[in-house]
Amino acid sequence: MVMRILLAISFDSITWTSSAVEPLAYLNSKGRAVGLYDSRVMRLDHDDHNRWLVDMFTLHPNRSLLNPKFDGYKLDPISSEDTVARHALKYIATQASVTGRHHFSFQETESRIRHNHLIVNPNGEQAVYIDTELRVISVRLDHDTLQPSLIAIYDIPRPMQTPDSESLPREYPSSIFVDAQTLICSDGHGTLHVLTLSSSIDTARLLGVYELPRTLNFPSLSSIPFRLHAAILSADSQAIVVISFKHLIEEPHGALSGRKAPPVEFDIVAVRVPLQDADDSTATSPLDILWHRRGTNVPIYTAYEKSRGVFILAGGSPYRHIEQPSLEHHEPTGTSPDKSAPTDDAGAPPSPPKPPPYAWTQDSEEVTVALPFPSSTLKENINVLFSPQTLTVLVQDSSSSNSDAPRFASARLWGGIAPPSSFWTWDAHGAQAYGLLTLHLEKRHAGTRWPHLFDDTVSPSSPSVQPEQVPETLDPSELYAIRESLEKYTAALAGSGGADAMRPSSLADGEVDEEADAAVGTETCITWVAAADGADPAGAQADWDVPFTVLATPLPGMSDGISLVVKHTIDGPLFVLSDENAAGGTPVWTHLSTFSAMAFVLASKRDTRFTYHVPSKAVLAFEGGGDYGGNLYIYRDAKPKSNLAKQAILKLTGNTSGSLLGVGAIRNGEESIILCLCEKELLVLRNVL
Repeated sequence: MVMRILLAISFDSITWTSSAVEPLAYLNSKGRAVGLYDSRVMRLDHDDHNRWLVDMFTLHPNRSLLNPKFDGYKLDPISSEDTVARHALKYIATQASVTGRHHFSFQETESRIRHNHLIVNPNGEQAVYIDTELRVISVRLDHDTLQPSLIAIYDIPRPMQTPDSESLPREYPSSIFVDAQTLICSDGHGTLHVLTLSSSIDTARLLGVYELPRTLNFPSLSSIPFRLHAAILSADSQAIVVISFKHLIEEPHGALSGRKAPPVEFDIVAVRVPLQDADDSTATSPLDILWHRRGTNVPIYTAYEKSRGVFILAGGSPYRHIEQPSLEHHEPTGTSPDKSAPTDDAGAPPSPPKPPPYAWTQDSEEVTVALPFPSSTLKENINVLFSPQTLTVLVQDSSSSNSDAPRFASARLWGGIAPPSSFWTWDAHGAQAYGLLTLHLEKRHAGTRWPHLFDDTVSPSSPSVQPEQVPETLDPSELYAIRESLEKYTAALAGSGGADAMRPSSLADGEVDEEADAAVGTETCITWVAAADGADPAGAQADWDVPFTVLATPLPGMSDGISLVVKHTIDGPLFVLSDENAAGGTPVWTHLSTFSAMAFVLASKRDTRFTYHVPSKAVLAFEGGGDYGGNLYIYRDAKPKSNLAKQAILKLTGNTSGSLLGVGAIRNGEESIILCLCEKELLVLRNVL
């Protein structure tokens, strides 16, 4: 039997491949394992090995909701004339807030791009944004005509410009609703304004003005610019507001200008905001700090779970207590930051992350598993037992005390195998430190695709040998077939002169980064924080700081629950936080549905600014646009076993509208209307959901 795919595994800093595979893999100049297959290149980054263990397996997708036979998305055109209404803005919005004197890290730039300038009132009937003149603008729609009404309800005083204030980069102005009648606004310079809204007309009254204590960062003569993320009403009728700001480190006197900059970190704090009239509403008062966390990224999603009384902070890193030491920084692909960390042995190379214990792949007839063992292992000490539904691998090596070597005792496989046709081979690799044990498992039902190697719904006979779940290493030919299947439904659009076909490429010849094309979604960790005091909730699992990939967050104004669309191989399963055991038990995420091949289709979107979902309805990918315009890509949900799903494309932005700045949904009776705030226009979208 011919093995159809190259397997390359790293173990304890050593990379090897099976010598039985032709052609062999080799280690290129960047330390990357490279293998050739049918004139195509399959690259396996060491970091990719590490991600195998955290690709949302902590959330355990429901196998019955995954559809391995999904073919693709079929174009279901909708008319832009009947769907999109454009209205010129009387109050101009902008995304320009800084001068050229400030330099931003990758994390800061990414956070500013994702900033949503439009927020939606909890009553679902009003949206708010802040314009270039720091005016708070209320947006409402006429129930019959959907004509928008824009009213300036409050003018935020412009801060005085001083050398001290210019030393810190400004944030975008932001706002957040506490309830339907209470709005909190930040001017982006470090001042917070509390407004109460009239229930009958669009007016606002100032309750008080506040700022962060300047001791939160190193002592400064200016206010600390911050961004608003979430707000709730506390039991004492005050507001608890979650805000973020860049953690500043004071440079020691006499420091050399050429020294490496310290890692960028962001502080996440909860403040208590009084909601009664201040004694002097124009005087600025310091805010009370309830709790203080720190991480390497700005949160991409923040929500409040009322039944447990906790905030959920979803971002590119865990958010630790400030007294805890800094964790290892995971820098995004495409940057070249300083990845070194202080160690006791200065100058020693950092230890690579521990790779998975095995790798596996499959074709229509067999599953191939590769396991690393010390090359000193004798063949007679290898015991492999195949049964129709389980696998046992026990290896004795007297010369090795490596307790991390893989071993399975009656581990239940995902599907059935044919033991008489299954076999194993051992390649000791001569003088190499590690050899490769390769298992060839003949599938009992040919043509069945296994989503996992092991059946995680049934525990093995011994809990101590519970096998880890490792994502499949896909054969490049399989990826090619998937791509061909999906592209046949989008080729007609490009051939008919669709919006994408007319748009010039943003990259010149030779600048296309294939590695960037493979990256989709946002690497995310979830941190649970008690709203009142910042404690770690007793029911929060310890492994929530394991990163996974988020593809879409809830569309603002549309979802009362907490949900995420995550990446699982090429799919996008939707997980919803359940109220089960809410009184203090472990949080439960329920796999509700799956947007099949969502990770694959989103990977081709180069200019996506916002990616939102509406549970059980659609994933919406909004392009930022600009001079060449941007589109809205709509991917409909489908029945679990349907081979096709519907997609639609709407032209949104262009020269007359400017770039997309914010998105939200408001209600008009039983209908949901999507608002798109652009630099020069407000777009009203109906009949989308």
